[in-house]
Amino acid sequence: MPLPTGDTAWPPPHLSPALTAMHTWDTWWSGDPDRLEQLYGGSTGGAPDPKRAQYAGGALGRFARWWWGSPTAPGERRTKLHVPVAGDLCGGSADLLFSEPPRFTVADPTTQARLDTLADDGLLATLQTAAEIGAALGGIYLRPVYDKDIADRAWVTAEHADRALPEFTWGRLSAVTFWRIVREEDGQVWRHLQRHERGRILHGLYQGTKDNLGRPVPLEDSEATAGHAKTVDDEGAVATGYDTGLDVVYIPNQTSRRWRCHPKLKDWGRSDLDGVEPLMDALDETYSSWMRDIRLGKGRIVVPETYLQSNGPGRGASWNPDQEAFAGVSVLRNNDGLALTVAQFAIRVQEHKDTAEDLVNQILRSAGYSGQTFGIGGDVAVTATEVTARERRSMTTRGRKVLRWRPALAHLVEALLAVDAYAFGGGTVPQRPTVEFEDSVQEDPLALANTADVLRRAEAASTDTLVRMVHPEWDDDQVAAEVQRIQVEAGTAVPDPMQTGDLP
Repeated sequence: MPLPTGDTAWPPPHLSPALTAMHTWDTWWSGDPDRLEQLYGGSTGGAPDPKRAQYAGGALGRFARWWWGSPTAPGERRTKLHVPVAGDLCGGSADLLFSEPPRFTVADPTTQARLDTLADDGLLATLQTAAEIGAALGGIYLRPVYDKDIADRAWVTAEHADRALPEFTWGRLSAVTFWRIVREEDGQVWRHLQRHERGRILHGLYQGTKDNLGRPVPLEDSEATAGHAKTVDDEGAVATGYDTGLDVVYIPNQTSRRWRCHPKLKDWGRSDLDGVEPLMDALDETYSSWMRDIRLGKGRIVVPETYLQSNGPGRGASWNPDQEAFAGVSVLRNNDGLALTVAQFAIRVQEHKDTAEDLVNQILRSAGYSGQTFGIGGDVAVTATEVTARERRSMTTRGRKVLRWRPALAHLVEALLAVDAYAFGGGTVPQRPTVEFEDSVQEDPLALANTADVLRRAEAASTDTLVRMVHPEWDDDQVAAEVQRIQVEAGTAVPDPMQTGDLP
């Protein structure tokens, strides 16, 4: 299927629900208070009646009823405080998945050596970043790229879901079109479109407007796409070097709830922030109220006007509470106006703290995580078993995400090896690897050693079993070598007396 011919609405109208939702999630994830006020209409200070919009219907009234949708009163400074819990949540999701690098293994030694080199070239950092973006936007696209002027190997890059037009066949990605704005001038917008199909990538440059794709123009018309003009064929395509499948993988964060019945959006993922936006709004309101109590609770001293010192004509008067000596004041002694009044309001610390903690726990629970994963509940040293028990909900969510990441990474690595061999050679044989995710909770070595000691004294486990228990990440060769060393040191490495020689 070719690229669009032009003169069409862009982004396509059927993407509007997804793009609107992703814009909301991205705004919360960014942690920018200005963007939150702009999103919910709370930055319209100076309106005759800021509360009038809260009684309106439709989207205007719905957004205005959010706390971030209430404008700041005229003449007052903004005192709204934002708690970046959305960023912490998405970052914690990525840490659960890739705090330890996954292992990729293939059968061919030459290919394995090249794969280790490619994996060490920033792949883990890319996967961590992609996992955080996917948790925020509901999904992430990964694909291999190469540039011989930059590096002598291929690498993996992430494409964001709010700049992608995917096509799914029976729930699997069959083609996708990425777009980016390369130039804006005098109301005109130049967009670069890349359509990924099996074995090739189609490039196109379009000159249009903010809402319309416009007409196709030569790739040479933009510096950002001029390099592609030298590599594409007559159809505007370039070979990927991976002919057995699509060179792009899509990893949905979680199963979509909103668009399960939408024919073109049902295969899109769901953000970890989906459904918890009102709770995050309430959390910001709670912390802002807490800070308001602190501001109002500041100790103040009300002094008579006679205690004020003039700052000069037109400059008013002031009073220095730290001054140790004052000049006498010629007034009657029984004048009540000389009394100093101290104002000190109570600060509702415990009420605000309990409300904020409950909101944070509810946000994490609704997103599928335990509070202990994010440091709620203290940092008391516990065993790995206790950690897993306390963080069971987080571990369950992690396991559910691993089910989507593992096959996608296997496909991605195979495509990476194929693209690398196509561009740089090296004699590698592209093949789908075995992907192993490391346990995010590591056992205490002392606890493992004690368990192994008890099992050995009870004669309930062999040396091979004990080595595998203490070193679950080792392969068969490493285990066999360690067992041999242990037996040599213990003096038990003796040959079988029944097999010392040939039978007569």
